[in-house]
Amino acid sequence: MKREIFLFAALLVGAASVRAEAIAALKAGIFTPARMAPDFALRGSDGAELNLSRYRGKVVLLGFGFTSCAEVCPITLATLAQASKRLGALASELQIVYITVDPERDDAARMKKYLAAFNPAFIGGTGSAEQLAAVRKDYGILAAKKIGADSSYSHSSFVYLIDREGRLRALMTYGRAADDYVHDVRILLGAP
Repeated sequence: MKREIFLFAALLVGAASVRAEAIAALKAGIFTPARMAPDFALRGSDGAELNLSRYRGKVVLLGFGFTSCAEVCPITLATLAQASKRLGALASELQIVYITVDPERDDAARMKKYLAAFNPAFIGGTGSAEQLAAVRKDYGILAAKKIGADSSYSHSSFVYLIDREGRLRALMTYGRAADDYVHDVRILLGAP
C-alpha cells in the first residue's frame, strides 16, 4: 500500500512538472505565479449576462477594443478568428471575449453584429462607463478618447490568455500570428 501511495505521489509530482514545463513553452508572456482573472458582470452581445465564470472549463482569450476602430481591433479579431478556425474541433473548448472601451456607441446589438463578421461564437461585453472603467482597471487596460471628429480611442491592445480554471496564464502582445495563439491555446487545453 505504501508503495502505491508513493507511486501515485510521484505521478502527481511528475504531472505538475510537465504542466509547468508546458506553461513555460507558451509564446505569450507568462504570469508567474498565475492568479485568478478578475471576474465581472457586463451585458453580453448574446443577450445574457457576461462574466468569466460562465466559461469555466474553457480557455478564454480576453481582449479590449471598440467597433469603430479602423486598424488595430479588426486585425486582432481577424487573427483570433484565424486561430479559432485552425484549432478545428478544439475551438469548441475556446471562448473569445471582447470588451468594448466605447460604451457610448457599443451596445450589445452593435457588438454582436460586429463580432459576427469575424466569428459568430465571439462574445462582446458592454456596460456603463463606470462598469467598463472598473473592468479596465482590474486588467490594467488603458483607454483614452481622442479629441476629434471621429471620436476614436487609444487603448491597450493585448489579449489575455485565461485557463480552464479561470487563472490568468499569459498575455499576448498585438501583432502576433494566429499560429502563436493556436500553439498557446493547445498547451492550455492540454492538447497534443
